[in-house]
Amino acid sequence: MKNANILLVDDHPMLRKGVAQLISLEDNLNVIGEVSSGNEAITFAIEYAPDLILLDLNMKGLSGIETLSALKRANTCAKVVVFSVSDSESDVLQALKFNADGYLLKDSEPEELIDKINQALEGEFVISNPLAQILAKSLRPQSKVNVFDSLTQRELENLKLIASGKSNKEIARKLGITEATVKVHNKNLFKKLGLKSRVEAAMWAVEHKISL
Repeated sequence: MKNANILLVDDHPMLRKGVAQLISLEDNLNVIGEVSSGNEAITFAIEYAPDLILLDLNMKGLSGIETLSALKRANTCAKVVVFSVSDSESDVLQALKFNADGYLLKDSEPEELIDKINQALEGEFVISNPLAQILAKSLRPQSKVNVFDSLTQRELENLKLIASGKSNKEIARKLGITEATVKVHNKNLFKKLGLKSRVEAAMWAVEHKISL
């Protein structure tokens, strides 16, 4: 993996310094910025285009969710991974609603944190192990068999490719269809599965062991 640039967003200086020191031990990871507020994070991300942003949820001023939403609207290229002390189901689902690329707990082991950062950089959705059961429960459909029966072959192909981390453009190229057609298939399968986003679809696929 090429060297990746990371932005730390947290209003606790000691925590930022500790995480920055941990990341600095990795040859392929560089901390290019540390900021304490959502507004600073948005400005920095637009100007310096980090590859990944570790974002605290509970900050003074602009909240983590508001910052996440603004970063996504700004179409920054960065993966945005929430980094929080909260293991609340509502916080996790709120982050996913706004298309976070992962949700990691601050009490994660150092090795796990580094592994998850690298996985996120490779396009995978990452979540701390203690949260996986909460998320799986919230995304569980009422009837697995009926849902599978309702999906067309193309919708199932789209779901598999979403689960593998492919973008709409990559899916279109892989299947030999237009990006607009991919979006239509995604909209249909999201509706059938009762999901709201690509992230939820990817987690649903992982839970049900759907892969290429």
